Amino acid sequence: MRLIIPLVVVSLLAISCNSKLDVNGNSAIVKVNGKVLYKSDLEENILSGLSQEDSIITAEYYIRTWINDVLLYDIALKNVYNEEHIARLVADYKKSLLVYQYQERLINEKLTKEINNEVLLDYYNHNKSKFKLDRPLVKGIYLKVPIGASNINEVRNWYKSTTQAAREKMEKYSIHNAASYDYFTDRWVDFEELMNNWPVSYQNEDAIVNHNKYIEQCDSSYCYFLNITDFLLRGDDAPFEFAKTSIEEMLVNQRKIEFLKKTEEDLYERALKRGEIKFYKE
Repeated sequence: MRLIIPLVVVSLLAISCNSKLDVNGNSAIVKVNGKVLYKSDLEENILSGLSQEDSIITAEYYIRTWINDVLLYDIALKNVYNEEHIARLVADYKKSLLVYQYQERLINEKLTKEINNEVLLDYYNHNKSKFKLDRPLVKGIYLKVPIGASNINEVRNWYKSTTQAAREKMEKYSIHNAASYDYFTDRWVDFEELMNNWPVSYQNEDAIVNHNKYIEQCDSSYCYFLNITDFLLRGDDAPFEFAKTSIEEMLVNQRKIEFLKKTEEDLYERALKRGEIKFYKE
């Protein structure tokens, strides 16, 4: 994003420039060994939203860096003698960059990145041992209630039950009283993320999950209730919904490799048939 440099910055910079203009009417800021830095170049490289003081500091730093780069480049030109090697490196980099951009365009145009869920599930079922959890997961019931809310003792009974009757009572109660309520007995939840809403932190989360079915804690404002109906620990096989993204990325990358390899083979075969490749005998 372009930034209109504050007048005070332009004024300070004007001290070091001679009001030279380019063909577009841009004011020159500084000239070093025939190379000129213009005000428009500076504007394009200073973030918007900075204070006047920060704008001045950033502008002065950019100008000094630009000058140093020019000076270092000029002295390097005079002292590096293997220009042919550098030219080859530049040519190789340009070739690699062009090939990479062409391959990316081919992939985006020709290769679908969507993989059927059945394919993902089939891969997961045959490779469960490859996907291990690095954090505990839980299923259960979570409730956060203001400490002065009515019927707290009833809540203590409801959250420990997974019956339909208890759930209905908790849902009705939560509408008017709970600050937060989540019933997730049918899906896995990251225990660490769940504990971000908890008033205290636990050092060994695996031990907490493994040895506590019910966790209750109160602070000065709220009471927190957690019923852990099921859990998985670090090192256990990750459930499909948690492994799915990794599987999809892996299979997409595998498809890319296979697609590019097939493209290279097709190019090679076509070039052979057209006589564009000629091998010389020794």
